[in-house]
Amino acid sequence: MSSTTTTLSTSSLACPLSRRLAAYAKEAKYDFLGRLRLPVYSASTILFPVMFYTLFGLLLNRGQSNQGVSVSTYLLASYGTFGVMGAALFGFGVGVAMERGLGWLQVKRASPMPPPAYFTAKLTTSMAFSAIIVVLLMTLGVLFGGVHLAAIEALRLLLTLVIGAICFCAMGLAIGSLAGPNSAPAIVNLLYLPMSFASGLWIPINLLPRFLQKVAPLLPPFHLGQLALGVVGASREPAANHWGALLGFTLVFLGIARIGFQRDERQTG
Repeated sequence: MSSTTTTLSTSSLACPLSRRLAAYAKEAKYDFLGRLRLPVYSASTILFPVMFYTLFGLLLNRGQSNQGVSVSTYLLASYGTFGVMGAALFGFGVGVAMERGLGWLQVKRASPMPPPAYFTAKLTTSMAFSAIIVVLLMTLGVLFGGVHLAAIEALRLLLTLVIGAICFCAMGLAIGSLAGPNSAPAIVNLLYLPMSFASGLWIPINLLPRFLQKVAPLLPPFHLGQLALGVVGASREPAANHWGALLGFTLVFLGIARIGFQRDERQTG
C-alpha cells in the first residue's frame, strides 16, 4: 500500500514537471521557427555580419595584421560580437515590443503556459541565431581567410560570444519593455550601430580617435569584443574584468525591463 502511494505521489509530481518542460520546449521551438521564417529578422541578422566580414576581413584587408594577429582573425572576433549583438537586440528589443503592442503578451499571461517560458524561448532563439552567425563566420575565416583556430579555441570563441549575447538580450528586453512597436526598430538601430563603431567592432579600437577609446569601456559591446579578442590572442586584458562588466550591465538592463513590465501591469490591472 505504501509503495503504491509513493508511486502515485511521485508520478503526480513528475507529470506537471514534464508538462512544464514540454511547454518550454514547444514555446522555444515555435519562437525559433517564427524568427527563421521572418526574413527581415533571419536574413538581416545573419547576412549583415557575414557580408561585412567577407568584405573587410576576407577581401579588402587580406594579409594584413593588427594586434599581433591577422586582420581576418581580428575581425572574426569583432564581427562575431557585432553579429550576436544584433541577433539579441532585434530578437528581444523589436520582438518583445511588437508582441506587447499587439497584446500578445496579455494572451500569453492568460494561457496556462508558465510565464518564464516566453522569455526563455526568446533567449534560446537569440542564442541559437548567435551560434549560427559565429559558426558561419568561423567557417568563412578558416576556409577563405587563412584563420587558424584550434578546436578548443573555436569552441571557446563560440561559447564566449553566445554566452556574452545574454547581456544584449537583457538590453533588448529593456528596450522592448518600454518602447512601442513602431519606435523599437529605430531605437535598436540608433543604439546598435553607434555602439558597435565606438566599441571597436568595425575598426580596431587602437585605430579609433583617442576620445572614443576612452568612451568604449562604458559600452557593453566593448567588453564582449575584448573577451572574444582575448580568445584569438589579440587582447591581453583580464577576462574577469570584462565578464564582471557584462554582468553589471545585464543586471541594470533587467532592472529597467522590470520597471517597464510593472508599468504595463499597472496600466492593464
